[in-house]
Amino acid sequence: MRHYAFLILLAVLLAGCRSGDPEEGQADAIDWVDFVKWNGVEYHGIHTGILADKNAVGEKVGQVTFTVAGHITEPSYKPKDGDAAFYGKGTGLYAVKEHPGLLAVRDKQAKNGYKLYYSTKAGGYRWHFDNVPIEKVIRAEVFPDGQKQGRSISGSDLKHLLKLLTTSEPVDSFTPNTKEEASTYHIVLYTGEAVAYQYSVQYDGITYYWHPWDTAILDDDIKPFLESRKE
Repeated sequence: MRHYAFLILLAVLLAGCRSGDPEEGQADAIDWVDFVKWNGVEYHGIHTGILADKNAVGEKVGQVTFTVAGHITEPSYKPKDGDAAFYGKGTGLYAVKEHPGLLAVRDKQAKNGYKLYYSTKAGGYRWHFDNVPIEKVIRAEVFPDGQKQGRSISGSDLKHLLKLLTTSEPVDSFTPNTKEEASTYHIVLYTGEAVAYQYSVQYDGITYYWHPWDTAILDDDIKPFLESRKE
């Protein structure tokens, strides 16, 4: 009898655990890729690239009609034209001149006012540091996290910066110093193309490091490039 009563109690407890908001629980379980779908093509966000010049943005081709994050709870959901992972309804979608495989999405938080997306139909991701044509980099820009503009670097300084990046030392394992909050900086490399390459560098109070692919340690000579130059 006691065993039977225990089973009833267990069933009640399990039912109570499930009695919360099921939709909220399922929605939180879906980790959406940053995407936009348009004209039957899914575009994914370029997280290591930015719009180099807003003049490269062409005509408006459409707008977001539905935001899936927070609304779709079914993992098997197939995105439709006008769907976006995170952008709100009405967000503008724009062509990028001479780059049919790219899409610019109006974003006030992004540099130059647009975030770039690439067509997954046109090929894979091409903006890793290994993809940067170093010989074509004409200038760099460095700025602290939270800002959209910083120092412009060219000439011999640019060559030195690029050498520091290309000779950084990969590490098999690295644990940052956690005694103080790490500082983050962004380095943008311009090649004359519509997409400029952007990478982040962290400083934990002891070591400068970044993630060109795996974690790599940068020489302390990177410090003068990251610190704001006093006028």
